[in-house]
Amino acid sequence: MANVSVYDINGKEVGTIDLNDAVFGVEVNEHLVHRAVVSQLANNRQGTQKAKTRSEVRGGGRKPWRQKGTGHARQGSTRSPQWTGGGVVFAPTPRDYSFKMNKKEKRAALKSALSQAVADKKFIVLDEFQLDEIKTKAFVGVLKNLEVNKALVVLEDGNKNVELSARNIADVKTAKVNTINVYDILKYNTVIATKAVVANIEEVYA
Repeated sequence: MANVSVYDINGKEVGTIDLNDAVFGVEVNEHLVHRAVVSQLANNRQGTQKAKTRSEVRGGGRKPWRQKGTGHARQGSTRSPQWTGGGVVFAPTPRDYSFKMNKKEKRAALKSALSQAVADKKFIVLDEFQLDEIKTKAFVGVLKNLEVNKALVVLEDGNKNVELSARNIADVKTAKVNTINVYDILKYNTVIATKAVVANIEEVYA
């Protein structure tokens, strides 16, 4: 089992914790991690782009000039793609970019991302993370104590003070155990979680 230090919000080491290898010590599957990231980004796309083809552009029903004898190249419509104001060749239409990943693939990708974070020493465990009031300055102070700047903070349910204190910080994102994902784990430099959250993650994903 991987053994990592446990810190308090002042940045002082207060103990250690053993992490379950079934979640935090698996062999990293780069292929599944890549698929998970591509899947999330694709699923976030709206897919609403649209341009008109020659059949959808208004006008152009009349042949602009007769077929022969004018000296011009033959033309059937003023809305052909080569004309100004004409339709677009192979125009984009609204579509769904999402694709499915199996549940086992998603879990394996998430475990790989967590294991990589632990291996790279980018996973910080706190004994607890509580704030007496909603205060961005207090949250920033905790990050400075931990020497962290860009972080994904995984919180337990009901921790509103910490969640609301972090929402105005550009390089910080808060998440719950059931909303963590591979993309965010890779995007942020550090993953911060409390001992209670670690236990919850191991319970859900082990």
